[in-house]
Amino acid sequence: MMKFRNLIYTAVFAALCCVATLCIAIPLPYGYINAGDILVLLSGLCLGPVAGGIAAGLGAALADIFLGFTVYAPATAVIKFAVACLAALMLRMSRRLCHQKFLRLMLCGLGCLICEAVMVLGYFLYEMLLYGIAGAAASILGNTLQGLTCAVGGLLLIVAVRAVPPLARLFPALKE
Repeated sequence: MMKFRNLIYTAVFAALCCVATLCIAIPLPYGYINAGDILVLLSGLCLGPVAGGIAAGLGAALADIFLGFTVYAPATAVIKFAVACLAALMLRMSRRLCHQKFLRLMLCGLGCLICEAVMVLGYFLYEMLLYGIAGAAASILGNTLQGLTCAVGGLLLIVAVRAVPPLARLFPALKE
């Protein structure tokens, strides 16, 4: 029963990542800012490194396909998997390092920023292969804005999920 529940949660978070990317987007000259990474971070934090990574990678890659950015789908799958996986591992590490709630929350926020820095670096490296260093450099600002926005949004959403006891009980990984 537990494996079935994890499969359902993974599918739901993949769909949420996809929908958040598709529906909440602000276009930029090189890409767009979207709310997808908020759900990518939440996927890793709620589901753990593997299931959260699969949900994040699959959902974000599907969004790229639906939006017509098919060339980015493989990289997006790998990058978002890594971001969600890293977020989950950093949450575990913050629990081991710190027992005070506020400091753990600050470590979680720092973890979200680090995860988003990995996203910026991942896309930079991929775009460097596609467009060369100048083309890749052109998207750093947009990806950085995307990362900062979603790191803050992700942290706020984590706090909100923890504050609602029925939701917090669904995801033991988020327990304080």
